[in-house]
Amino acid sequence: MAEAWDTHIWPMTWMVIKIFAIVIPILISVAYLTYVERKVIGAIHLRKGPNVVGPFGLFQPLADGLKLFLKETIVPSGANRGVFIFAPCITFILALVAWAVIPFDQGLVLADINVGILYLFAISSLGVYGILMAGWASNSRYAFLGAIRSAAQMVSYEVSMGFIIITVLLCVGSLNLSDIVNAQKHLWFVIPLFPMAVIFFISTLAETNRHPFDLPEAEAELVAGYNVEYSAMTFGLFFLGEYANMILMAAMTSILFLGGWLPPIDMVPFSLIPGPIWFASKIAFCLFIFLWVRATFPRYRYDQLMRLGWKVFLPISLTAVAIVSGVLVGFDLTPIQNR
Repeated sequence: MAEAWDTHIWPMTWMVIKIFAIVIPILISVAYLTYVERKVIGAIHLRKGPNVVGPFGLFQPLADGLKLFLKETIVPSGANRGVFIFAPCITFILALVAWAVIPFDQGLVLADINVGILYLFAISSLGVYGILMAGWASNSRYAFLGAIRSAAQMVSYEVSMGFIIITVLLCVGSLNLSDIVNAQKHLWFVIPLFPMAVIFFISTLAETNRHPFDLPEAEAELVAGYNVEYSAMTFGLFFLGEYANMILMAAMTSILFLGGWLPPIDMVPFSLIPGPIWFASKIAFCLFIFLWVRATFPRYRYDQLMRLGWKVFLPISLTAVAIVSGVLVGFDLTPIQNR
């Protein structure tokens, strides 16, 4: 019995504990990201934001979640019931399983696999299926139009994101996310690859359907896009999935360009702060820019959005891959991981 506990039961139990240690903080962060978003946009608009439920409105996310949980889930009569309900579950699950390879500190990662960046890219690419399924299963032309828009948008910007990631991988020489962070000990990649970092961040806005690229949810012409027929917790799962994806994309930006858990300067005042706190602060900084952009910029037209992705970002990212490769070969520079 003791041998079975040591070899089978305890490793599985420990893995479940680690999964909950990641998932629960993410869910709490998602809930309070909605609160912070409303507060930040309120401050930019010179108004207060949520301030009624609890002190300073701190219980507002809990009240919103309880309201969605207690409401009735309405399935349209012409909808495909199984696909209709399964679609938001896919979106939400994919937003969580991607965190398996995210390193929070040196050695503090659920699955330290050597192809972590490919795993992340595959998971983010699968996210379009939940949206397409929701648009098709709703049996609504507005939902279907929103889903088609979202699919085209996500595929378009994933291409340039992929080439930008290649420029980072060329410098590092490894697909492991921990190796990518460790390669930035002396210099964050945001400095030598600053244009790529900007394009990557803008692409994450389009990838998560956030303003000013929230065309799939354009209220003016599509009511609410692919989730127009959803209510209660099915809508809540889409909502949670979108905000969890925002946090994931902020984490990817931090790992690829901002040094992950590493401090900006390897000196005593900075090095005393734990790595996870640095990592969380960088994610918070990226999320603040997400919110700042929403409160500041007008929405793009759809032709402008596609033109930016295919005629601007794609040529620039392709050129960047060629330039980085040329510099590494021309100056006989080995990837950081191989030095």
